[in-house]
Amino acid sequence: MGIQLTADQVLTMAPDASSSAAGKKLANAKNWKNLGQSPEALWGECQGSALYQVRVDLSSLTIQCSCPSRKLPCKHGLGLLLLAVNTPSTVPTTEPPEWITAWLAKRAATSKRKEAKTEAKEPASSESDAGRLNSKQAAAQKKTAEKRLSQVTMGIDRLDLWLNDIVRNGLGKLETQPAKFWASQKALMEDAQAKGLANRVARMADIPNSSPDWPEKLLAHLGQLALLTQAFRRLDQLDPALQEDVRQLIGWSLKEDEVIMRGEKVTDNWLILGQTTEDEDRGRSQRTWLLGTTSKRQALLLQFSFAGAAFAEQYPIGIQQTADLVFWPGAAPHRAILTARRGDVSAITESFPTAETIEDFFEEMATTLAHQPWRDRFLCTLHNVIPFCTGDQWYICDSNNQMLPLVEEHWKLMALAGGWPVDFVGEWDGEALLPLGMLADHKYHAL
Repeated sequence: MGIQLTADQVLTMAPDASSSAAGKKLANAKNWKNLGQSPEALWGECQGSALYQVRVDLSSLTIQCSCPSRKLPCKHGLGLLLLAVNTPSTVPTTEPPEWITAWLAKRAATSKRKEAKTEAKEPASSESDAGRLNSKQAAAQKKTAEKRLSQVTMGIDRLDLWLNDIVRNGLGKLETQPAKFWASQKALMEDAQAKGLANRVARMADIPNSSPDWPEKLLAHLGQLALLTQAFRRLDQLDPALQEDVRQLIGWSLKEDEVIMRGEKVTDNWLILGQTTEDEDRGRSQRTWLLGTTSKRQALLLQFSFAGAAFAEQYPIGIQQTADLVFWPGAAPHRAILTARRGDVSAITESFPTAETIEDFFEEMATTLAHQPWRDRFLCTLHNVIPFCTGDQWYICDSNNQMLPLVEEHWKLMALAGGWPVDFVGEWDGEALLPLGMLADHKYHAL
Protein backbone atom coordinates (compact mmCIF):
# COMPACT_ATOMS: atom_id res chain seq x y z
CA MET A 1 0.00 0.00 0.00
CA GLY A 2 1.39 3.38 -1.02
CA ILE A 3 1.54 6.56 1.02
CA GLN A 4 -2.02 7.61 1.80
CA LEU A 5 -1.48 11.37 1.56
CA THR A 6 -2.13 14.18 -0.87
CA ALA A 7 0.37 16.77 -2.06
CA ASP A 8 -1.55 19.47 -0.15
CA GLN A 9 -1.20 17.51 3.08
CA VAL A 10 2.54 17.12 2.53
CA LEU A 11 2.87 20.86 1.97
CA THR A 12 1.20 21.61 5.31
CA MET A 13 4.43 20.29 6.84
CA ALA A 14 6.55 22.98 5.15
CA PRO A 15 8.05 25.45 7.66
CA ASP A 16 7.62 28.38 5.24
CA ALA A 17 6.65 29.29 1.68
CA SER A 18 10.21 29.13 0.35
CA SER A 19 10.65 25.55 1.62
CA SER A 20 7.36 24.62 0.02
CA ALA A 21 8.40 26.05 -3.35
CA ALA A 22 11.84 24.42 -3.18
CA GLY A 23 10.27 21.08 -2.25
CA LYS A 24 8.02 21.21 -5.29
CA LYS A 25 11.04 21.76 -7.56
CA LEU A 26 12.77 18.70 -6.09
CA ALA A 27 9.72 16.46 -6.64
CA ASN A 28 11.23 15.11 -9.85
CA ALA A 29 12.96 11.75 -10.26
CA LYS A 30 15.90 13.34 -12.12
CA ASN A 31 17.03 14.92 -8.82
CA TRP A 32 17.24 11.59 -7.00
CA LYS A 33 19.30 8.42 -6.74
CA ASN A 34 18.71 5.11 -4.98
CA LEU A 35 15.02 5.77 -4.38
CA GLY A 36 13.01 3.18 -2.47
CA GLN A 37 10.22 2.52 -0.05
CA SER A 38 9.00 -0.21 2.28
CA PRO A 39 5.94 -0.42 4.56
CA GLU A 40 8.03 1.31 7.24
CA ALA A 41 10.07 3.93 5.40
CA LEU A 42 10.76 6.02 2.33
CA TRP A 43 14.26 6.99 1.25
CA GLY A 44 16.46 8.45 -1.44
CA GLU A 45 19.63 10.41 -2.12
CA CYS A 46 19.37 13.94 -3.50
CA GLN A 47 22.20 15.67 -5.31
CA GLY A 48 22.81 19.17 -4.01
CA SER A 49 26.15 20.71 -3.06
CA ALA A 50 26.69 17.17 -1.75
CA LEU A 51 24.80 13.88 -2.01
CA TYR A 52 22.25 14.08 0.81
CA GLN A 53 20.63 11.03 2.35
CA VAL A 54 16.93 11.59 2.97
CA ARG A 55 14.70 9.26 4.99
CA VAL A 56 11.08 9.28 6.12
CA ASP A 57 9.58 7.15 8.89
CA LEU A 58 6.11 6.41 7.49
CA SER A 59 4.63 5.57 10.90
CA SER A 60 5.04 9.17 12.02
CA LEU A 61 6.06 11.02 8.83
CA THR A 62 9.26 12.02 10.60
CA ILE A 63 11.84 13.28 8.09
CA GLN A 64 15.60 13.22 8.53
CA CYS A 65 18.13 14.53 6.04
CA SER A 66 21.91 14.76 6.11
CA CYS A 67 21.85 18.31 4.72
CA PRO A 68 22.88 21.20 7.01
CA SER A 69 19.54 23.04 6.82
CA ARG A 70 18.05 24.17 10.14
CA LYS A 71 14.54 24.05 8.69
CA LEU A 72 12.51 20.96 9.53
CA PRO A 73 11.42 19.40 7.35
CA CYS A 74 13.95 20.59 4.79
CA LYS A 75 13.24 20.98 1.07
CA HIS A 76 14.79 17.58 0.33
CA GLY A 77 12.41 15.77 2.67
CA LEU A 78 9.41 17.62 1.26
CA GLY A 79 10.58 16.89 -2.28
CA LEU A 80 10.93 13.17 -1.57
CA LEU A 81 7.44 12.94 -0.06
CA LEU A 82 5.91 14.92 -2.91
CA LEU A 83 7.63 12.68 -5.44
CA ALA A 84 6.27 9.55 -3.72
CA VAL A 85 2.76 11.01 -3.55
CA ASN A 86 2.58 12.51 -7.05
CA THR A 87 4.41 9.78 -9.00
CA PRO A 88 4.56 6.65 -6.82
CA SER A 89 5.86 4.54 -9.71
CA THR A 90 9.21 6.37 -9.49
CA VAL A 91 9.79 5.10 -5.93
CA PRO A 92 10.03 1.29 -6.07
CA THR A 93 9.22 -1.02 -3.19
CA THR A 94 12.44 -2.72 -2.21
CA GLU A 95 14.60 -3.87 0.68
CA PRO A 96 15.89 -0.88 2.68
CA PRO A 97 19.64 -0.20 2.74
CA GLU A 98 21.65 -0.46 5.95
CA TRP A 99 21.49 3.27 6.70
CA ILE A 100 17.70 3.00 6.75
CA THR A 101 17.43 -0.17 8.83
CA ALA A 102 19.86 1.22 11.41
CA TRP A 103 17.88 4.46 11.65
CA LEU A 104 14.57 2.64 12.03
CA ALA A 105 16.03 0.33 14.69
CA LYS A 106 17.26 3.30 16.71
CA ARG A 107 13.85 5.01 16.46
CA ALA A 108 12.08 1.79 17.48
CA ALA A 109 14.29 1.42 20.55
CA THR A 110 13.56 5.01 21.60
CA SER A 111 9.83 4.49 21.08
CA LYS A 112 9.86 1.31 23.19
CA ARG A 113 11.57 3.08 26.07
CA LYS A 114 9.01 5.87 25.91
CA GLU A 115 6.12 3.41 25.74
CA ALA A 116 7.49 1.36 28.64
CA LYS A 117 7.64 4.54 30.72
CA THR A 118 4.00 5.22 29.86
CA GLU A 119 2.85 1.69 30.69
CA ALA A 120 4.63 1.82 34.06
CA LYS A 121 3.01 5.08 35.06
CA GLU A 122 1.65 4.06 38.45
CA PRO A 123 2.63 7.12 40.47
CA ALA A 124 4.83 6.57 43.45
CA SER A 125 3.58 8.23 46.59
CA SER A 126 5.31 11.35 47.80
CA GLU A 127 6.43 9.35 50.85
CA SER A 128 8.16 6.71 48.75
CA ASP A 129 9.70 9.37 46.55
CA ALA A 130 11.12 11.05 49.64
CA GLY A 131 12.31 7.69 50.91
CA ARG A 132 14.56 7.33 47.90
CA LEU A 133 16.22 10.60 48.67
CA ASN A 134 18.57 11.07 51.52
CA SER A 135 17.43 13.44 54.23
CA LYS A 136 19.66 16.26 52.99
CA GLN A 137 18.17 16.18 49.49
CA ALA A 138 14.63 15.95 50.85
CA ALA A 139 15.22 18.93 53.13
CA ALA A 140 16.67 20.95 50.24
CA GLN A 141 13.69 20.17 48.04
CA LYS A 142 11.25 21.13 50.78
CA LYS A 143 13.08 24.39 51.38
CA THR A 144 13.03 25.24 47.68
CA ALA A 145 9.30 24.46 47.41
CA GLU A 146 8.51 26.60 50.45
CA LYS A 147 10.55 29.50 49.07
CA ARG A 148 8.75 29.25 45.72
CA LEU A 149 5.35 29.20 47.44
CA SER A 150 6.27 32.25 49.51
CA GLN A 151 7.42 34.17 46.41
CA VAL A 152 4.27 33.31 44.47
CA THR A 153 2.02 34.25 47.39
CA MET A 154 3.69 37.65 47.79
CA GLY A 155 3.44 38.18 44.05
CA ILE A 156 -0.29 37.42 44.10
CA ASP A 157 -0.78 39.85 46.99
CA ARG A 158 0.78 42.61 44.89
CA LEU A 159 -1.22 41.58 41.83
CA ASP A 160 -4.51 41.75 43.74
CA LEU A 161 -3.67 45.27 44.94
CA TRP A 162 -2.91 46.26 41.35
CA LEU A 163 -6.21 44.79 40.11
CA ASN A 164 -8.14 46.59 42.85
CA ASP A 165 -6.48 49.88 41.89
CA ILE A 166 -7.47 49.41 38.24
CA VAL A 167 -11.13 48.81 39.12
CA ARG A 168 -11.20 51.63 41.72
CA ASN A 169 -9.68 54.18 39.33
CA GLY A 170 -11.85 53.11 36.39
CA LEU A 171 -10.98 51.39 33.13
CA GLY A 172 -11.11 54.68 31.21
CA LYS A 173 -7.73 55.70 32.62
CA LEU A 174 -6.12 52.69 30.94
CA GLU A 175 -6.54 54.33 27.53
CA THR A 176 -3.55 56.58 28.17
CA GLN A 177 -1.36 54.26 30.22
CA PRO A 178 2.12 53.69 28.70
CA ALA A 179 3.45 50.23 27.89
CA LYS A 180 5.51 50.38 31.08
CA PHE A 181 2.29 50.18 33.14
CA TRP A 182 1.75 46.62 31.96
CA ALA A 183 5.39 45.62 31.50
CA SER A 184 6.33 46.43 35.08
CA GLN A 185 3.51 44.29 36.46
CA LYS A 186 4.46 41.45 34.10
CA ALA A 187 8.06 41.68 35.35
CA LEU A 188 6.88 41.53 38.97
CA MET A 189 5.00 38.30 38.25
CA GLU A 190 8.04 36.81 36.54
CA ASP A 191 10.18 37.73 39.55
CA ALA A 192 7.60 35.99 41.75
CA GLN A 193 8.00 32.83 39.60
CA ALA A 194 4.38 33.12 38.45
CA LYS A 195 4.97 32.91 34.71
CA GLY A 196 1.35 32.04 33.95
CA LEU A 197 0.12 35.23 35.60
CA ALA A 198 2.80 37.24 33.80
CA ASN A 199 1.54 35.95 30.45
CA ARG A 200 -2.03 36.93 31.29
CA VAL A 201 -0.96 40.47 32.21
CA ALA A 202 0.95 40.73 28.92
CA ARG A 203 -2.11 39.66 26.91
CA MET A 204 -4.25 42.29 28.63
CA ALA A 205 -1.83 45.02 27.56
CA ASP A 206 -3.07 44.72 23.95
CA ILE A 207 -6.75 45.20 24.78
CA PRO A 208 -7.14 48.95 25.56
CA ASN A 209 -8.21 50.88 22.42
CA SER A 210 -8.14 47.68 20.33
CA SER A 211 -11.88 47.81 19.52
CA PRO A 212 -14.98 49.84 20.40
CA ASP A 213 -15.94 47.33 23.08
CA TRP A 214 -12.48 47.01 24.62
CA PRO A 215 -13.64 47.91 28.19
CA GLU A 216 -15.96 44.86 28.25
CA LYS A 217 -13.21 42.60 26.96
CA LEU A 218 -10.70 43.91 29.47
CA LEU A 219 -13.17 43.57 32.33
CA ALA A 220 -13.72 39.91 31.41
CA HIS A 221 -9.94 39.30 31.46
CA LEU A 222 -9.60 41.10 34.79
CA GLY A 223 -12.40 38.97 36.22
CA GLN A 224 -10.74 35.75 35.09
CA LEU A 225 -7.44 36.85 36.56
CA ALA A 226 -9.07 37.76 39.88
CA LEU A 227 -10.88 34.41 39.92
CA LEU A 228 -7.56 32.64 39.43
CA THR A 229 -5.80 34.47 42.27
CA GLN A 230 -8.73 33.79 44.61
CA ALA A 231 -8.77 30.13 43.61
CA PHE A 232 -5.09 29.90 44.52
CA ARG A 233 -5.79 31.38 47.96
CA ARG A 234 -8.38 28.62 48.52
CA LEU A 235 -6.43 25.86 46.83
CA ASP A 236 -6.99 23.30 49.57
CA GLN A 237 -10.77 23.72 49.19
CA LEU A 238 -10.77 22.75 45.50
CA ASP A 239 -11.06 19.32 43.95
CA PRO A 240 -7.61 17.77 43.35
CA ALA A 241 -8.07 17.94 39.55
CA LEU A 242 -8.87 21.65 39.66
CA GLN A 243 -5.93 22.22 42.00
CA GLU A 244 -3.74 20.86 39.20
CA ASP A 245 -5.19 23.41 36.76
CA VAL A 246 -4.77 26.35 39.13
CA ARG A 247 -1.14 25.51 39.89
CA GLN A 248 -0.32 25.15 36.20
CA LEU A 249 -2.12 28.40 35.32
CA ILE A 250 -0.21 30.25 38.03
CA GLY A 251 3.15 29.02 36.77
CA TRP A 252 4.01 25.57 38.13
CA SER A 253 4.87 23.49 35.08
CA LEU A 254 4.94 19.72 34.74
CA LYS A 255 7.71 17.93 32.90
CA GLU A 256 6.69 15.41 30.28
CA ASP A 257 7.90 12.54 32.46
CA GLU A 258 5.55 13.70 35.22
CA VAL A 259 2.65 13.96 32.78
CA ILE A 260 3.30 10.43 31.52
CA MET A 261 3.43 9.15 35.09
CA ARG A 262 0.27 10.89 36.27
CA GLY A 263 -1.86 11.67 33.23
CA GLU A 264 -4.74 9.80 31.63
CA LYS A 265 -3.84 7.66 28.60
CA VAL A 266 -6.34 7.49 25.73
CA THR A 267 -5.87 5.20 22.73
CA ASP A 268 -7.99 6.18 19.75
CA ASN A 269 -7.97 6.92 16.05
CA TRP A 270 -6.81 10.53 16.21
CA LEU A 271 -7.58 13.04 13.46
CA ILE A 272 -5.11 15.90 13.03
CA LEU A 273 -7.49 18.71 12.13
CA GLY A 274 -5.66 22.01 12.46
CA GLN A 275 -2.57 23.90 13.46
CA THR A 276 -1.60 27.46 14.35
CA THR A 277 1.79 29.05 15.01
CA GLU A 278 2.42 32.23 17.01
CA ASP A 279 5.49 34.31 17.82
CA GLU A 280 6.54 34.34 21.47
CA ASP A 281 9.03 36.49 23.41
CA ARG A 282 12.06 34.43 22.39
CA GLY A 283 10.68 32.02 19.82
CA ARG A 284 7.49 30.47 18.52
CA SER A 285 4.67 28.29 19.82
CA GLN A 286 2.61 25.80 17.83
CA ARG A 287 -0.86 24.47 18.64
CA THR A 288 -2.01 21.28 16.92
CA TRP A 289 -5.62 20.18 17.40
CA LEU A 290 -6.63 16.51 17.38
CA LEU A 291 -9.99 14.76 17.67
CA GLY A 292 -10.61 11.13 18.63
CA THR A 293 -13.17 9.38 16.41
CA THR A 294 -14.31 6.95 19.13
CA SER A 295 -13.79 8.89 22.36
CA LYS A 296 -14.77 12.21 20.71
CA ARG A 297 -12.08 13.76 22.90
CA GLN A 298 -10.35 16.96 21.84
CA ALA A 299 -6.60 17.08 22.31
CA LEU A 300 -4.11 19.93 22.02
CA LEU A 301 -0.44 19.24 21.28
CA LEU A 302 1.76 22.21 22.22
CA GLN A 303 5.28 22.72 20.91
CA PHE A 304 7.76 25.51 21.47
CA SER A 305 10.89 26.51 19.58
CA PHE A 306 13.50 29.11 20.45
CA ALA A 307 16.13 31.11 18.59
CA GLY A 308 14.86 30.03 15.17
CA ALA A 309 15.04 26.30 15.85
CA ALA A 310 12.54 23.95 14.19
CA PHE A 311 9.74 22.26 16.10
CA ALA A 312 10.69 18.80 17.35
CA GLU A 313 7.74 16.95 15.77
CA GLN A 314 5.85 17.29 12.49
CA TYR A 315 2.07 16.86 12.44
CA PRO A 316 0.68 17.03 8.88
CA ILE A 317 -2.88 18.37 8.75
CA GLY A 318 -5.65 16.16 7.41
CA ILE A 319 -4.27 12.78 8.45
CA GLN A 320 -5.47 10.16 10.92
CA GLN A 321 -3.71 7.46 12.89
CA THR A 322 -4.33 5.17 15.84
CA ALA A 323 -2.12 6.43 18.65
CA ASP A 324 -1.73 6.78 22.42
CA LEU A 325 -2.13 10.22 23.97
CA VAL A 326 -1.48 11.08 27.61
CA PHE A 327 -3.35 14.13 28.94
CA TRP A 328 -2.06 16.71 31.40
CA PRO A 329 -3.83 16.26 34.77
CA GLY A 330 -6.72 18.66 35.27
CA ALA A 331 -10.46 19.13 35.70
CA ALA A 332 -11.15 19.16 31.93
CA PRO A 333 -7.96 17.77 30.36
CA HIS A 334 -7.21 18.75 26.76
CA ARG A 335 -3.45 19.34 26.49
CA ALA A 336 -1.72 16.05 25.68
CA ILE A 337 1.48 14.28 24.64
CA LEU A 338 1.55 11.75 21.81
CA THR A 339 3.46 8.81 23.31
CA ALA A 340 2.99 5.95 20.82
CA ARG A 341 1.70 5.41 17.29
CA ARG A 342 -0.28 2.22 16.68
CA GLY A 343 -1.29 2.18 13.03
CA ASP A 344 -0.72 3.41 9.50
CA VAL A 345 -1.08 7.06 8.55
CA SER A 346 -3.99 7.75 6.21
CA ALA A 347 -5.86 10.76 4.88
CA ILE A 348 -9.14 11.96 6.38
CA THR A 349 -11.86 11.21 3.83
CA GLU A 350 -14.99 10.52 5.91
CA SER A 351 -17.14 12.56 8.27
CA PHE A 352 -15.91 12.92 11.84
CA PRO A 353 -17.60 13.83 15.15
CA THR A 354 -19.06 17.34 14.94
CA ALA A 355 -21.62 19.49 16.71
CA GLU A 356 -24.82 19.60 14.68
CA THR A 357 -25.43 23.27 15.41
CA ILE A 358 -23.68 26.29 16.91
CA GLU A 359 -25.97 25.99 19.93
CA ASP A 360 -24.74 22.43 20.48
CA PHE A 361 -21.13 23.66 20.31
CA PHE A 362 -21.80 26.33 22.94
CA GLU A 363 -23.48 23.79 25.22
CA GLU A 364 -20.37 21.57 25.03
CA MET A 365 -18.17 24.58 25.70
CA ALA A 366 -20.29 25.65 28.70
CA THR A 367 -19.95 22.17 30.20
CA THR A 368 -16.17 22.41 29.90
CA LEU A 369 -16.05 25.91 31.41
CA ALA A 370 -18.16 24.76 34.33
CA HIS A 371 -15.32 22.39 35.22
CA GLN A 372 -12.40 24.63 34.21
CA PRO A 373 -13.35 28.32 33.78
CA TRP A 374 -9.99 29.53 32.41
CA ARG A 375 -9.96 27.72 29.07
CA ASP A 376 -9.56 30.40 26.41
CA ARG A 377 -9.45 28.33 23.19
CA PHE A 378 -11.67 25.54 21.94
CA LEU A 379 -11.65 23.24 18.93
CA CYS A 380 -14.91 23.89 17.09
CA THR A 381 -16.17 21.19 14.70
CA LEU A 382 -19.50 21.96 13.04
CA HIS A 383 -21.66 19.95 10.63
CA ASN A 384 -23.16 21.44 7.47
CA VAL A 385 -22.28 25.11 7.80
CA ILE A 386 -22.10 27.64 4.98
CA PRO A 387 -19.49 30.44 4.89
CA PHE A 388 -20.58 33.85 3.69
CA CYS A 389 -19.66 37.51 4.03
CA THR A 390 -21.60 40.71 4.46
CA GLY A 391 -19.73 43.96 4.19
CA ASP A 392 -16.31 43.48 5.78
CA GLN A 393 -17.36 40.70 8.16
CA TRP A 394 -17.21 36.97 7.38
CA TYR A 395 -19.36 34.33 9.05
CA ILE A 396 -20.37 30.70 9.05
CA CYS A 397 -24.07 29.88 9.25
CA ASP A 398 -25.55 26.61 10.54
CA SER A 399 -28.79 24.80 9.69
CA ASN A 400 -30.66 26.89 12.29
CA ASN A 401 -29.46 30.13 10.68
CA GLN A 402 -27.26 30.89 13.68
CA MET A 403 -23.97 32.59 12.81
CA LEU A 404 -20.46 32.89 14.20
CA PRO A 405 -17.93 35.49 12.97
CA LEU A 406 -14.60 34.51 11.44
CA VAL A 407 -11.34 36.14 12.49
CA GLU A 408 -10.66 37.40 8.97
CA GLU A 409 -11.79 37.03 5.37
CA HIS A 410 -11.21 33.57 3.97
CA TRP A 411 -11.57 33.21 0.21
CA LYS A 412 -10.18 29.66 0.17
CA LEU A 413 -12.94 28.50 2.52
CA MET A 414 -15.54 30.27 0.39
CA ALA A 415 -14.20 28.80 -2.86
CA LEU A 416 -13.99 25.22 -1.56
CA ALA A 417 -17.48 25.36 -0.08
CA GLY A 418 -18.94 26.77 -3.29
CA GLY A 419 -22.05 27.91 -1.45
CA TRP A 420 -22.82 24.40 -0.17
CA PRO A 421 -22.82 23.11 3.41
CA VAL A 422 -19.50 21.65 4.60
CA ASP A 423 -18.08 20.15 7.78
CA PHE A 424 -16.00 22.94 9.29
CA VAL A 425 -13.14 23.01 11.81
CA GLY A 426 -12.00 26.17 13.58
CA GLU A 427 -10.42 27.49 16.76
CA TRP A 428 -12.79 29.56 18.93
CA ASP A 429 -11.20 32.21 21.17
CA GLY A 430 -14.39 33.52 22.73
CA GLU A 431 -14.92 36.19 20.08
CA ALA A 432 -14.39 34.71 16.62
CA LEU A 433 -13.43 31.54 14.76
CA LEU A 434 -10.07 31.00 13.14
CA PRO A 435 -10.68 28.58 10.22
CA LEU A 436 -8.42 25.51 10.45
CA GLY A 437 -9.89 23.01 8.00
CA MET A 438 -12.95 21.63 6.22
CA LEU A 439 -14.22 18.40 4.67
CA ALA A 440 -15.72 18.60 1.20
CA ASP A 441 -16.27 15.81 -1.34
CA HIS A 442 -14.49 13.28 0.91
CA LYS A 443 -11.34 15.36 1.02
CA TYR A 444 -9.98 17.29 4.00
CA HIS A 445 -8.56 20.73 3.23
CA ALA A 446 -6.26 22.58 5.59
CA LEU A 447 -7.13 26.27 5.87
